[in-house]
Amino acid sequence: MKRFLLSILALIIPLLTFAQETTDKGLDQKIDEAFKPISDFFSNVIFFEVYNGAPFVIILLVLSALFFTVYFGFPNIRYFGKAINVVRGKYDDVEEHSLGDPDAAVDGDIPDTIRDESKEGEVSHFQALATAVSGTVGNGNIAGVALAIALGGPGATFWMIVCGLLGMSTKFVECTLGVQYRDVGEDGTIYGGPMYYLSKGLKEKGFGVLGKITAVLFAIFCIGGSFGGGNAAQSNQATIVLKELMGLESTGAGTVIGIILAILVGIIIIGGIKRIASVTEKVVPFMAVLYIIACLYIILSNFSFIDDAIGLIISEAFNPKAFGVGSIIGVLLIGFKRAAFSNEAGAGSASIAHSAVKTKYSASEGLVALLEPFIDTVVICTMTALVIIIFNSGGAFTYGGDGSGAVLIDGVSYEGAGITAQAFGKFIPYSNIFLTIAVVLFAVSTMISWSYYGLQSWKFLFGRGKKADLVYKLLFLSFVVIGAAASMGSIWAFSDAMIFAMVFPNMVGLFFLFPVVKKQLGRYFDAIRASKN
Repeated sequence: MKRFLLSILALIIPLLTFAQETTDKGLDQKIDEAFKPISDFFSNVIFFEVYNGAPFVIILLVLSALFFTVYFGFPNIRYFGKAINVVRGKYDDVEEHSLGDPDAAVDGDIPDTIRDESKEGEVSHFQALATAVSGTVGNGNIAGVALAIALGGPGATFWMIVCGLLGMSTKFVECTLGVQYRDVGEDGTIYGGPMYYLSKGLKEKGFGVLGKITAVLFAIFCIGGSFGGGNAAQSNQATIVLKELMGLESTGAGTVIGIILAILVGIIIIGGIKRIASVTEKVVPFMAVLYIIACLYIILSNFSFIDDAIGLIISEAFNPKAFGVGSIIGVLLIGFKRAAFSNEAGAGSASIAHSAVKTKYSASEGLVALLEPFIDTVVICTMTALVIIIFNSGGAFTYGGDGSGAVLIDGVSYEGAGITAQAFGKFIPYSNIFLTIAVVLFAVSTMISWSYYGLQSWKFLFGRGKKADLVYKLLFLSFVVIGAAASMGSIWAFSDAMIFAMVFPNMVGLFFLFPVVKKQLGRYFDAIRASKN
């Protein structure tokens, strides 16, 4: 393996040199031109507007999250400490008990079947959280936040935080259901996610046909999401910062970088969820902590500007001045859209990773999952936003720009991660190297997690054979290259459409099955109380 990796590294420099010299072929532009019509089509279909320019899917997400928050008695606040304790392993001894309503057993089996399934689980609570967080904590936190602020101004940050807090409740519901209705293969491999709780859960409720249809739709959209937001958008931003760091301006550099990323990602995804979990449980905490430390350094170094930044975030949430936003609704939609893309609450994707946990109490993993939007949006996205707002306190760029998401800084156009890089560069020497590493790590960790999500959906549609798996992985890796070569506008429009398309079938399952979640939560709390006696 070491020799193989060294061989790849030895190829990088000549490949990039070749790309730099290949200015006449326009390879990246050709890929972008071919991909843009596809991107535009899906974006127009998914984001159809119903009220004052508001896409129906955004309204559905927000109102659903609000409903679950109220129905479950604000679990995002009440159960936050308990969720941390589950991750810490404080309640591991609860797994020795077999208590609760037999009707609440997974998939209608006898109560002890749940214990058997816990033995066949594949990863710990912490590993499941790390894998799922690696799928949500990505370049949506770096590039997505920059895009939100560039378009909507500081006020977009406020609505991102609100969306993150509400999304904690939605994530709790969908990840509880992911464990509750999972399948266990003959070899002990776990298969879970919305396609299973849609097909099995709705059948329990007497809506078998609807369950099958929505499960298939979700699987199709999830595969698209794995190609888009979980893949192409990540390689796109990694390529932007790598090209900037290396000074590459040729039209073929993106394709070459994409090929290199595809090779590296391909090495990792062969191992399946266990290898993904073993990688992400080490990379994700390191990556997140390093990034948070850098953000904290910038924020605390500019302590006197913090109150001004927070004041702007709150005031412009309700009185936006960013050019092109127009109204509260406009900035709210920008904030919610970027937050939902980043934390994926409501899309159902994270429940695929959480379903592989070793437990017999599905609600235990639902509690763990509610930490994701908090980590992703409330903490990391907010820190990124503060860094950019502090950077722009001297008027480095104009909020709103030309409405495309790109802004002019010192006469040069920047977008996405490029804006964040400029903000870091003002306060931390050589931060372009650090941020490039961070962006690439965020991208790779997100891609390997989403490859698992997409593969599970692919298996649901086409079976669990090795040949079918190989076809998916090759398609997935091809989108790494497409994302690196195409423009940010095309890639992010497609990625948004694919992620948000998953919301429609997923919400059908959540609204039919949320009473099951309440029953499972009560069953888990009964077991915790019994373990203390």
